[in-house]
Amino acid sequence: MANPPTSPAEIAAAWQRERPGTPTDSIEIVTPIWRLGKYFADDRARVLRAAGIDAATLDLLSVIRRSGPPYRLTTRELTERTLVTAGAISQRVARAERSGLVRRAPGDGGRKSVAVSLTDEGHALIERSVDEVLGREARLVTGLTATERAALAELLEKLTADVRRRLGSLYGRGV
Repeated sequence: MANPPTSPAEIAAAWQRERPGTPTDSIEIVTPIWRLGKYFADDRARVLRAAGIDAATLDLLSVIRRSGPPYRLTTRELTERTLVTAGAISQRVARAERSGLVRRAPGDGGRKSVAVSLTDEGHALIERSVDEVLGREARLVTGLTATERAALAELLEKLTADVRRRLGSLYGRGV
């Protein structure tokens, strides 16, 4: 038996050979995106383990940190700015609070509103972690020129917006 197809072009050609008429136009786009996603996710997990933080906590602390001073968001705002449910945000906040990384307080939006802010320890952890993660990822994309990175970023943004629009209510929030 010949070597199995491994490049996206080879995979698409194999499907066309085996099932003529099968829609394969997406393979050379989606397959590399999936592969890159796996490579980046696996590498990020290694970097995060070394930094002593998990991906869910990084996401939570990052969203709060990027909000600017006073580094405080309601749980509703956290849900709107992430791709996770309100229940998942609640669990993340509870875990980070137990670890001393955030604190909860009544929010300004009514009796059920809860505001989450970074503690000094949480602020220090995100400052260290974000430099390690983003520095590593910046080095991983240096195989492209600045112009190529800008063009790719623009195309990915365009594709993301279109896919989000086509999926409709599944991803009504920002992706």
